[in-house]
Amino acid sequence: MRFEITRLSDTDGSATDRLIADAETVRAMVEDAAATGERLYIRPYQAS
Repeated sequence: MRFEITRLSDTDGSATDRLIADAETVRAMVEDAAATGERLYIRPYQAS
C-alpha cells in the first residue's frame, strides 16, 4: 500500500511538500517527525 505524506508548515499549517511513499518509508518519517516535532499529514494514496 502507498501513502501520500504532506509536510505542514510550522507557521501557518500550509502544505510545504508532498511525497508518495510505501509503508516502511512512512514509518521512518513518522519516527523522525516525532523526534523533531515536524507536522505531517498522511493518507492512503489512490492513483487516478
